[in-house]
Amino acid sequence: MAKWGEGDPRWIVEERPDATNVNNWHWTEKNAGPWSQDRIKELFKEIKVDSSEADLFIKGVDRLDGEASANNRKGKLIFFYEWNLVLNWSGKLTNGSDRQFKGKIKIPNLSEENDVSDLDIQISVTDEDEEGFKLKEIMIKYGKQIIRNQLSKYISGLKEEFSKGMILPKKGSEKVETVTTLTSGFNKKINMEPMTNDVNKQIGLKIDTTSFKQTQKFQCTAQEFYDAMTRIEMVTAFTRGSVKLEPVKGGKFELFGGNIVGKFEELIPCKKIVQSWRYKQWASGHFSTVTITIDQKSDHTEITLEQVGVPTGELSVTKDNWQRYYWDGMKQAFGFGAFFT
Repeated sequence: MAKWGEGDPRWIVEERPDATNVNNWHWTEKNAGPWSQDRIKELFKEIKVDSSEADLFIKGVDRLDGEASANNRKGKLIFFYEWNLVLNWSGKLTNGSDRQFKGKIKIPNLSEENDVSDLDIQISVTDEDEEGFKLKEIMIKYGKQIIRNQLSKYISGLKEEFSKGMILPKKGSEKVETVTTLTSGFNKKINMEPMTNDVNKQIGLKIDTTSFKQTQKFQCTAQEFYDAMTRIEMVTAFTRGSVKLEPVKGGKFELFGGNIVGKFEELIPCKKIVQSWRYKQWASGHFSTVTITIDQKSDHTEITLEQVGVPTGELSVTKDNWQRYYWDGMKQAFGFGAFFT
């Protein structure tokens, strides 16, 4: 056994106060929803919008729907948040009739899918006459940046607050190491390598198909691998794109921005996953069958993937895409790592 401070750190279990889950080595999750709601409401309570043309205030949160969580595995923090937000605002023109106007500010998708600078911020006014319209334009001009600044404070605060206690100090040290923070990756546009075949797109055309088998080894438990394939927050983390997922028999899934779609045919927790699976460039209506067998060993988990019904011309690219977008993506996102023999 390696002495303290020697050897490959991936194989050394360090001493921690929480012996049940050393340094949150396994996937752990904290619900950040209640904290997020309180923080967002606090950030938008009676905010003045500076403008020489009008007296404007963001009055508070009218509606807030969504969720947020902080997740950790092997010192990597992954934050998920998705909120639909409606704010109230009011104001009057400095050189107007002294009428008080009210309105709404809608932010329909505050999430990792959209950078704060690209958020869709919709501003409306209750009475959109000449004065109301002018006031709304002033709010758009000066208010949007204030809203973006406040939302940036929420995001940075979320990551700071929920990093606490997720990574514990090493033996003999009071300091916590620098934390690697991962987002869900919504902002990254992953384009799977095109698998085009104009002939195969013809509906009713007989397609020549083939099959293949892959074996992979992961430094994780069978439960962790199964979760990575069936829990929406974990699938989102390694695919780095928008995900739709119903992990039940007959449930549908949509990954990589709709490039991969299918249905769960069989789910045996920690043992087997069977899917009807297709790439969108394949002939209309053509699905392959993917069977993933999960086998936990003493020091790793081995999975075997068998895919039947792959169009012959797409075999090489399909195999490469499993390696690149699934297996490598999981190892990078969760620290499952390569298994060395």
